[in-house]
Amino acid sequence: MIASGKKAKQGYKQFAKARTPQRPVGRNVIRAFLVGGTICLIGQLVQTFYMTVFDFSKKEAANPTVATLIFLSVLLTGLGVYDRIGQWAGAGSAVPVTGFANSMASAALEYKSEGYVLGVAGNMFRLAGPVIVYGTVAAFFVALVRYLVERL
Repeated sequence: MIASGKKAKQGYKQFAKARTPQRPVGRNVIRAFLVGGTICLIGQLVQTFYMTVFDFSKKEAANPTVATLIFLSVLLTGLGVYDRIGQWAGAGSAVPVTGFANSMASAALEYKSEGYVLGVAGNMFRLAGPVIVYGTVAAFFVALVRYLVERL
């Protein structure tokens, strides 16, 4: 009975593998690189704009640059454009800060019908909560390791 169960699992795995479409990994990598790189290029252009027009230093231009990228991402998410970019580019649109802003805005839009407080705000932070907690815990451990390395 056990041997025939293993043969059935093996047979199913082979059956499923033969019918599973191959993923175009090379094409996906190129698309992710192009879109992620374009997002970073736009970020660099925005930062250069702030440094040139407002005479900000590189450090002073960092926060408004990130805020601008987040605003653009949320705007494009609301218009339905960022989702189409994400479908075409995959991880290339998800990795930068714009991907996180898209996730937050998408969650907010999805639950808009439930009201602004319980629907939008409550479900928007359902995604942000674990990310913020993970980031805080990771930062604590990195700081702890750095502290220990400097003391030894």
